[in-house]
Amino acid sequence: MLTLIAFVVALGVLIAVHEYGHYRVAVACRVKVLKFSVGFGKPIYSWRLKNKPTEFSIGMLPLGGYVKMLDEREGPVDPAERHLAFNNRPLGARAAVVAAGPAANLLLAILLYAVVNWSGLQEPKAILASPVIGSIAERAGLQGGEKVLQAGLGDEALQDVRSFEDLRWRLTRAALSGNDVRLAVASSEADSAPVRNVLLPLGQLNAADADAQLFRKIGILGPWTQPVIGELMPGSPAEKAGLRSGDVVVRTENQAIVDGQQLRETIRSSGSSVKAGEQAIPQAWQILRAGQAQMVTVTPEIKKEGVQSVGRIGAYVGAPPAMITVRHGPVDGLWKGVVRTWEVSVLTLKMMGKMLIGEASLKNLSGPLTIADYAGKSASLGWSTYLLFLALISVSLGVLNLLPLPVLDGGHLMYYLWEALTGRSVSDAWMDRLQRGGVAILLGMMSVALFNDVSRLLG
Repeated sequence: MLTLIAFVVALGVLIAVHEYGHYRVAVACRVKVLKFSVGFGKPIYSWRLKNKPTEFSIGMLPLGGYVKMLDEREGPVDPAERHLAFNNRPLGARAAVVAAGPAANLLLAILLYAVVNWSGLQEPKAILASPVIGSIAERAGLQGGEKVLQAGLGDEALQDVRSFEDLRWRLTRAALSGNDVRLAVASSEADSAPVRNVLLPLGQLNAADADAQLFRKIGILGPWTQPVIGELMPGSPAEKAGLRSGDVVVRTENQAIVDGQQLRETIRSSGSSVKAGEQAIPQAWQILRAGQAQMVTVTPEIKKEGVQSVGRIGAYVGAPPAMITVRHGPVDGLWKGVVRTWEVSVLTLKMMGKMLIGEASLKNLSGPLTIADYAGKSASLGWSTYLLFLALISVSLGVLNLLPLPVLDGGHLMYYLWEALTGRSVSDAWMDRLQRGGVAILLGMMSVALFNDVSRLLG
């Protein structure tokens, strides 16, 4: 139920803001707006404001919306109102009305990011877990337990890193833009800990590597956590082995365990040489229970994950990471909202471009099922996380609508650019061809996104 509510609220807010951008600028440009609708299909509820010509309504299908304006191309117009018709307004006014929808979504994203920045957000400290074996981070000399103080992309100056999420965002930007990352790390949280510089050559990653396994290839999967056993599933390998919630794992076989990430990787890799359904090799674990050392024998269960066989023990592994409250002042918080919106917009366009030329996988496209899933998950984590989710989707909606596809706002802006350059509008014949092509492309994108959604759910 939470997922459904969070999804409907997200769609309603983002669509309403987008259409309100069109509506508000249309009114400012003296265009008569006949109808403002959030959702398609039969109206659930309609109303009119006093002395206003616009009918406002909420449609049954909340997957879009529209603003219907007076336009001679769509029906007869009273000669007394011809000056209020959209098609008779100056080119600049028409372009402003069309661009206002995506602009409203981008402005909403700035505001949402700013609100979260002002109110503060609990985020994990930028203390690194053990890197994935064979990953870029391990080859760079990271061992786990280091505190990241600063980071810089390419030739950029080093900037302070305030949290692990801050670091994750910079790594994402670097990987998608093909830049190396320079880190200044301390060997521990102690103020007197020595600081050293580490280079992560993320420029060697192929653009097609920007998939769900991106951070596994980089080697930085999460913040440092204590290697403690949490909640156990009834009948799980962990319960059968005699493990209890609160047990701290010190060693597995002959390998010392220093953090939760390393323990998870050790359990996971226990299935690498075993087929799904077969029994894994029993492991001797040394644990601390109430300060007393004990030995237990754990036999992980083998599960299939894509084409890989991985080990599972049926228990939460790793304590919650150390947290820090990240909060910014009024001006700084707003500016960081602007910067984050710009960065997400640029990365979205870059990823779309890479998918278009085949350098990135089409599996990165997500549809309504994935959006609904993330809406529910983000809402369950708190309002700040939900606002960040809304901001991300709002940026995506704004950028998507600016693409030069004839059925989108960007397509109409493309028509107006042609009109500005040639002095004449696009002919009806060409308009029809372009609209059909745009619909075909958009339907293709939606089909791929929906296929990816179903694949993720079934996988």
